[in-house]
Amino acid sequence: MTPSLYLWLLPLFPLAGFAINGILGRRLPKAAVSAVALLFPAAAFVQVLWIVARVHQGLALPYLESFATPWIAVTGFHANFSFLLDQLTLVMLLVVTGVGLVIHLYSVGYMAAEEGYWRFFAYMNLFLFFMLTLVLAANFLLMFVGWEGVGLVSYLLIGFYYTKDSAANAGKKAFIVNRIGDFGFLLAMFLLIAHFGTLSFSEVFASIAAHPELQGGFLTAIALLLLLGATGKSAQIPLYVWLPDAMEGPTPVSALIHAATMVTAGVYMLARAHVLFGRSPLALAIVAIIGAATAFFAATIGILQTDIKRVLAYSTISQLGYMFLACGVAAYSMGIFHLVTHAFFKALLFLAAGSVIHALGGEQDMRNMGGLRKKLPVTFWTMTAAVFAISGLFPFAGFFSKDAILAATFTAPQNGKALWAVGLVTAGLTSFYMFRLWYMTFFGSPRYDESSTGHGEHGAHGVHESPWAMLLPLVILGILSLAGGWIGWPAALGGHDWIAHFLDPVFASVGTAQIAASNARDFPLERILAGVSMLVALFGWWLADLMYRRKPQLADSAEQKTKPLYMLIWNKYWVDEMYGTVVVRPILALSRNLLGRGVEAGIIDGANTAMTAAASGASSGIRRMQSGNIRSYAGWLAAGAAAVLIVALYLSHSF
Repeated sequence: MTPSLYLWLLPLFPLAGFAINGILGRRLPKAAVSAVALLFPAAAFVQVLWIVARVHQGLALPYLESFATPWIAVTGFHANFSFLLDQLTLVMLLVVTGVGLVIHLYSVGYMAAEEGYWRFFAYMNLFLFFMLTLVLAANFLLMFVGWEGVGLVSYLLIGFYYTKDSAANAGKKAFIVNRIGDFGFLLAMFLLIAHFGTLSFSEVFASIAAHPELQGGFLTAIALLLLLGATGKSAQIPLYVWLPDAMEGPTPVSALIHAATMVTAGVYMLARAHVLFGRSPLALAIVAIIGAATAFFAATIGILQTDIKRVLAYSTISQLGYMFLACGVAAYSMGIFHLVTHAFFKALLFLAAGSVIHALGGEQDMRNMGGLRKKLPVTFWTMTAAVFAISGLFPFAGFFSKDAILAATFTAPQNGKALWAVGLVTAGLTSFYMFRLWYMTFFGSPRYDESSTGHGEHGAHGVHESPWAMLLPLVILGILSLAGGWIGWPAALGGHDWIAHFLDPVFASVGTAQIAASNARDFPLERILAGVSMLVALFGWWLADLMYRRKPQLADSAEQKTKPLYMLIWNKYWVDEMYGTVVVRPILALSRNLLGRGVEAGIIDGANTAMTAAASGASSGIRRMQSGNIRSYAGWLAAGAAAVLIVALYLSHSF
């Protein structure tokens, strides 16, 4: 009998931190709040490391742990409160707890002067609870609990500065847009119950595997509805619009929720449901097209953004597109590999950007930066590692995961070459806008007013490096951004594809294996593709260097020569305005006119008015009966008695 791994403790650790800081945090000293906020995520991370050690010692996976049998039971349907541990879960647990702990540590320094310090860390711990529940869930229903939970906490953290209208509106926008995707997830679960009678991953996938004749049809409908949910959570076309506005939250929130963990939940869900997608080539093709289109679309917007956090936000959307592209060509291992490396370098990019913003007293516009390389040396070098990683330069982490996706896409049987071309162009754009950010932030002459920067006592020369509570996480993530991709060093370049082999037991299933089998390994071709990708990344770097370091006047010249295209991209293709005109305003008009004036004012308020008038009239009549006149009471008594007598005589006559 396999000894228990106590998986139930994993989400309970951060939940305990949330409860303590949420209930007592207002009255605790800041040091105690920090200790609680760090202790419980650290405990979860240590337990994950212990589980990794057990797996390394030979613990058989998958491992299932149930806590209530059944959790929900109605006629014809039941769902257990169960946690599933397999290779995919283990990878996600390491990312969520490891990167989450590092960001919690950074937050101690970054949020030190903020009001609501205890509230911030209570929310952060609560987020880890729901994210761990999502990852560990052994069925779609429990996954949905975690799915909705991270959406709720995302709303709370995006709107953390709730006195700012922009932050409050951004939180509402994220919440509402994600509800659209969640509606698709709900419908998919209803269809799963209707056709399989269960929401258990193992039972649904086993049923599909036992019926090879099941192809397309209702499986396509389920897959597409799950895809709708994933596009909301992972900010893909058409539901990506909430993520850029989510930058209104504190920078650690951007790093943890909107780069490293929550937004990857959609990718994780696609990978977990790979058996469903494997039986629907149409759904897979749509996943790949959405991923490629989103990657390119967001990258084009990123090349002109001036807010440092919004550049990274559109970069996140673009990189998530790569992960969707990998899932769409059935290269799920490569998509998860990029999820891992992206967590390293994107968390680092956001945290380094936070260090820059902290040094400049809250400034986020890159046009007001420059010349920070010597003033912020640790921030500069760690952010450099992240820029090189996301640009796909060898031997940094992003090179291995991004090139693995491009190679798998090139050899995909459906539209592989076209999708690869889009991904390759996107890689060049990514390199360009990331080195643009690098040059505008750290090189050239300072474009900020030093007398107005810093925090309080920092005086006229207040720009200086962040405290070590913030720098240590940058160093850790910098090392991971450099070497974290080596776990997927490809065999074509003399490696062992370790992460792909580790995940093979999860994805070696009926349907997916048939599609992936067509992606025959061709080492010479993979080397050529890697070389091409590297050259494209170097070209993007060269172009950014030319336009933003050597000849900055070229950027202004290019703007003037391409004014219509420039304005189109500068305004983000007017997508938000289009949504506002086509969707938001008609709904608001309908709700105000039909629901507000018709239903609320006409029916609800009218009913209340009528009921009030009726009650007032009845009470007025009854009040007249209570006159205090004995003769009046005697008259009413006689009238009542006569009425009773008449009714009694009528009834006796009738019978």
